[in-house]
Amino acid sequence: MILLLGGTSHTAEVAERIATLGYAVLVSTATEIELATGSHPSIRRRSGRLQYDELVTLIRDNGVVAVIDVTHPFATIVRENARKAAEELTIPYLTFIRPRLDYDCDKIHWADDHEGAAKLAFSFGRPVLTTTGSKVLEPYAWWSRETGTPLIARVLDYGPSISACREAGLDTSLVIARRGPFSVDDNLEQIKQYDIGVIVTKESGKAGGVGEKVEAAKEAGCELIVVRSPVDKGAGLFETIDGLINEFKKLEMSRA
Repeated sequence: MILLLGGTSHTAEVAERIATLGYAVLVSTATEIELATGSHPSIRRRSGRLQYDELVTLIRDNGVVAVIDVTHPFATIVRENARKAAEELTIPYLTFIRPRLDYDCDKIHWADDHEGAAKLAFSFGRPVLTTTGSKVLEPYAWWSRETGTPLIARVLDYGPSISACREAGLDTSLVIARRGPFSVDDNLEQIKQYDIGVIVTKESGKAGGVGEKVEAAKEAGCELIVVRSPVDKGAGLFETIDGLINEFKKLEMSRA
């Protein structure tokens, strides 16, 4: 059994490629997000967040012989726990990290964390659109209240995400609950609808839709705040899916 930790747009592709090699695959995601893994008989799903001890138990109980991690670049705790669990149980650990990209935009501003990003975003005095998820809303909501500048949050159409917006004090009229991907036109439509002047995003690479946000920001004249992705220097890291799969093929493991 191969444990695939997922939730990003790469999850289905990796699951199918591993299953095609003759391995049973258990795909684990934090939420019940839809994944187009088809009906491959060797792929099964589980969902729900795992603490470290629960992850170790899952690996042991399912006879997992390798862990493949394609979680979000900002899922640092998940990645740390997965790498540690694999080391403890002496099984291989491979992870895909989206490569950093360069963006041609003269209104792009970088921040090391959400606290810094929120302070910077609301310094322009223009309505702010966050596309960074519901878990990190607190500093943005605080600065919105402090400055009296509107905050619009784009989050997943998922119950806990919408509840987090409510808890942060956002009116439902200021919440865009939709699942991506979002095209340049989608972004422009939302910018126009809410008179957005500042967009906040995470450095989540091509698959995270950053390129489309950059183009929309340029066309609409918006300031763009980008929160830098964490640096992962651990073992088993690959910047391409092909590189990860090729390394996986070199491993000698049971196909059960």
